[in-house]
Amino acid sequence: MKSDPHRAVTLPLLLKKEEPAPVLPTDHTGQDAGPVVPPAESVGKELSRMQIERRRSTAWDFRARGEPFVWGLGGALAVGIIMILGFIALVVYNGIMTFYPQPLEVVSLRGGGTVAGELARVESFRPGPDILQQLPEDIRARIGNDKGFARRFLYRTGNYDLYNEDFRWVPEYDVVKRSTPKELYFFERLEWGPFIGTIKSIDLKDVVVDGAALKTGTLNEAMDQAAARRSRIRQLERNEMGKINHYLERGRLALKKVEMTHGEHSPQYRQAQREYREAAAKLEAQHAELSKEAQLIKDQDSKFTVTLADVEGKEKTLKLSEIVRFYPANSLTFTDKLRIYFSRWWEFLSQEPREANTEGGVMPAIFGTFCMTVLLALAVAPFGVVAALYLREYAKQGKLVSLVRVCVNNLAGVPSIVYGVFGLGFFAYVLGGSIDALLFPERLPNPTYGTGGLLWASLTLALLTVPVVIVATEEALAAVPQSMREGSLACGASKWQTIKYIVLPRAMPGIMTGLILAMARGAGEVAPLMLVGVVKLAPELPIDSIFPYIHLERSFMHLGFHIYDVGFQSRNSEAARPMVYVTTFLLISLVFALNAASIMIRNRLKKKFFGGHF
Repeated sequence: MKSDPHRAVTLPLLLKKEEPAPVLPTDHTGQDAGPVVPPAESVGKELSRMQIERRRSTAWDFRARGEPFVWGLGGALAVGIIMILGFIALVVYNGIMTFYPQPLEVVSLRGGGTVAGELARVESFRPGPDILQQLPEDIRARIGNDKGFARRFLYRTGNYDLYNEDFRWVPEYDVVKRSTPKELYFFERLEWGPFIGTIKSIDLKDVVVDGAALKTGTLNEAMDQAAARRSRIRQLERNEMGKINHYLERGRLALKKVEMTHGEHSPQYRQAQREYREAAAKLEAQHAELSKEAQLIKDQDSKFTVTLADVEGKEKTLKLSEIVRFYPANSLTFTDKLRIYFSRWWEFLSQEPREANTEGGVMPAIFGTFCMTVLLALAVAPFGVVAALYLREYAKQGKLVSLVRVCVNNLAGVPSIVYGVFGLGFFAYVLGGSIDALLFPERLPNPTYGTGGLLWASLTLALLTVPVVIVATEEALAAVPQSMREGSLACGASKWQTIKYIVLPRAMPGIMTGLILAMARGAGEVAPLMLVGVVKLAPELPIDSIFPYIHLERSFMHLGFHIYDVGFQSRNSEAARPMVYVTTFLLISLVFALNAASIMIRNRLKKKFFGGHF
């Protein structure tokens, strides 16, 4: 059929609707009066209405596009990141700078006294009216020009055994002179905290050397010998003699068990008693020899002393073995400062705490935290993964399974102290008490497993973190494509073979993510640990050289509880503040190292099963 060009051209014209011509008003003569001009008031109202409609339309479009919500979420995220980075920066800076040696200042006061110490902090304060009345006119005028504020300095004076205080505030208006004398020393002691002063004299086994004539090499050599004696005494008393005491106690308990089993008048008991007495006689002889050796070293050590004097002339005589470290704080080179700095870090990481945990090291806390976290991961991983596998792959989906999932999610919100109470009641008192009654009746009424310990603390935190692992594992299993399961089953594999060789390997990165979160939360928990095993100071580590080598029933130290104890339970909060920062920095570093290792494993699994990457 041919198209008509005229029809094609005229069709739009025919379809176009003609608009009627505007009717112009006419006057009484019949002539056109021109267009109608509305009044000014009606024009203004119309313009206002149009502007309001335009604003409403713009505001609606603005909200519809979502920019305010995006900006709000982005701002909240930025604020959160800034707060986290600021906190980490604060902890890292104070933790790193804690062990760097600072100069010692000697401050002469207006009243005639003298203060010597490390400058810890400077702040502004407002003196009271009674204090201002006692000040000279020029000082009051200066304080008035500063809006009533004055500065004050906090000095770490040490010498607690002389002044009964570790820190002292010095107002700036009381300062007459500040100096840094070269002869001032900083002594770190085993007890009573640091001592700040000068060396009056040193007694090297009836050879007295004046402090002014003392050479640094002679003092360093004497200090090394004193440290060797201190180490030997510690090894004798805590290791060798402690091991003998352990064997004596174990023999006594074995004899008591024979008595409880066969009776006091049985031949088995008499035989065991003879064997115990023979073994105990040998052990007691060894103990006496070791005790005699330790006493000889102590007698020799008491002949090496040093007499110190503070800036006001008060003297203090100490054994050289009681001094851990000393240095002339105002005469150190940069190399000397670095040597002291790293030696303090090594002491912190490898030694036990002293002075109510405010000085020394945290090696038992590091060891306890690491052991507890590893046991936590070993306990929570199989239970969490098996539970998630059953809920996702085997259980018939319905109301009961949905209820279980709701309960698991609610368990994640239960306060941690509730888990601690449950762990103490069930694990320690019920399960541990049953173990003691069954396996260790001779030790009762002293509990073995019927009290807090490393094992019960790990299991309690495993219960605390298992919901996290279950939820993460379920999400990881759900992310594995259903087609892979069907393909495996179509090839003749059983359901367990499909899960073992197809599903689990590809879900492993997600499972590792849940395990990482569980480890991070468990390593930082403190409240439940206070009920199920953590202590202020653990004299024995959970792992040692005594059979069976691993003692999961023992109490342990934890970095999180160490921070709480030092920050809130120490006699001097100012003295404990540096240790709080450095221990917090160490705990963050330990959690970061554990998480980094887990993340590396997870990334390797992702590369291996890239097809299951999600």
